Amino acid sequence: MAVGTLGRPFVVGANHRSSAVSLRERMFLNEEKTSQFLTELAEKGIPQAIVLSTCDRVEVQSVVSDPGPCAKTVKELLIDASGEPAHLVAGQIYTHCDDAAVRHIFAVAASLDSQTVGEAQVLGQIKEGHRFAQSCGMVGIELETLVQAAYTVAKRIRTETKIGLHSVSIASAARRIARDVQGDLTKSRLLIVGLAELGDIIVEQFRTAGASNITMSGPSRRTETAARRAGYGFIPFDRFDAALDRAEIVVAAAGTGRHLITSTAMEQALVTRRRRPVLLIDAGVPGDIDPDVGDLEGAFLFSLEDLERVALQGRTIRNVSADSAWEIVDQEVAKWQRNQAGRSAVPAIVVLREHFEMTRIALLAEEPNVDAAEATRLLINRLLHQPSRVMREIAETESGNQANYIATVEQLVRRLFNLGVKKDGNK
Repeated sequence: MAVGTLGRPFVVGANHRSSAVSLRERMFLNEEKTSQFLTELAEKGIPQAIVLSTCDRVEVQSVVSDPGPCAKTVKELLIDASGEPAHLVAGQIYTHCDDAAVRHIFAVAASLDSQTVGEAQVLGQIKEGHRFAQSCGMVGIELETLVQAAYTVAKRIRTETKIGLHSVSIASAARRIARDVQGDLTKSRLLIVGLAELGDIIVEQFRTAGASNITMSGPSRRTETAARRAGYGFIPFDRFDAALDRAEIVVAAAGTGRHLITSTAMEQALVTRRRRPVLLIDAGVPGDIDPDVGDLEGAFLFSLEDLERVALQGRTIRNVSADSAWEIVDQEVAKWQRNQAGRSAVPAIVVLREHFEMTRIALLAEEPNVDAAEATRLLINRLLHQPSRVMREIAETESGNQANYIATVEQLVRRLFNLGVKKDGNK
C-alpha cells in the first residue's frame, strides 16, 4: 500500500493458532503491565499502539511511518515478556504490515480470527483495549481512524450475515432454547439442582440474559453454602417437589447416578402448574432427569447431547456465514486502500494551495495599484510559468518513453483542471 507520508499499520502478536496456551499465559499483560508496556513502546519511538491481551491472543496493533524496525522492537518486547529464550518463542509470533495488518485487524474485530467464530465478546475486548490505550495517550488520529474502520466492519458483518445469530457452545445453546421456550428470562423462575461446574456455566448464561429469580436445591450438604455464596435462594432437598411446581426453568447438574427428577414427580408438578411449560436441562453426568419426562405434555427436556447438537448446528451455520464475512472484510480493506490513497494526495494539494496564495500575495505587493483584470492576467501568467517551462523541456527532449510521459502528463493536467481528455489527438 503506497500511502505517501501517511502512517502504515502493523500488528505483532501470538494467538491461538500461532502459539501454545502456555506461552500466551506467560505473555499475558494485566492492566498494570499493559500500562508499562505502552509506556515502553512510546519511549522506543512507537507513539500509537493498542494492546490486546486475552486468552486467545496477546497482540499489539499500531500505526507508524516505518513498521519494519518498530515491529522488530515489539516482537523483542513480547519475547522479553514471555521470559523464554528467543529461539523458542520467535516462531510463535506473527507480524503483519500494511494491507495484511489492516485485514488482520478487521478480522479480529469481526471475530473471524477467534477460536469461536462470531463471538460478540471479542469486540468488547477490543473496545476495552482501545479505551485503555486512549487513557494512556497512545491513540493518535491515524490509529483512531483504523480502529473506527474496524468497528464499522464488525457492525456490517453482524448486520449482513448470520455469524452471530446461532449458539455455538452448550451454555449459549441452553440460553437460546430457554428464550424460545419461556421468552423473557427476566420473568422466569430458575431452579438449580446440584453443584456441577457445567450447571454454573449454563446458569451464568441465563443470568446474563436477565434471569434473577434463582433457587438452588440438591442432595449435597454443601448446596446451601453454595447458594448463599452465589446469592441464590435455597430450598432443602426434602422440599424439592414444591420448588419444582413453581419453576419455569430447571437445570439439573448433580450427577449422582440416579434420577433426581422422576417422571412421576414431574407429572405431578405439571398438574399443579396446569400444564404451563417447563424447560428442563439435564447437565448431570450421568443424567439427573428421567428421560421419560420428555414425553410429558408441557415438559421440554434437553440432555447434553441435545444441547451439543444445537451448538454443532450453530457452528456449521457460523462457518458458512464466515465466508460471506471474509468477503466483507476484503471489500473494506479495498475501501481502506482507496481512502488512504486519497489522504496521501492531501499534503500535495495543501502545498499547491499555499503556493497559489503566496503567488497572489506577492503579485499584489509588487503591483498595489493594478486593476482586477490586469491582476488576474498577471496571476495566471505567474502560476503557469513553471508548468509551461517544464512541459516544453520534456517535449523538446521527446524520445521513446518521454513521448509517453508527456502524453501522460498532458492527460493528467486535462483531468485535474476538467479540460476534457484528448482521444486520438482531439479533445
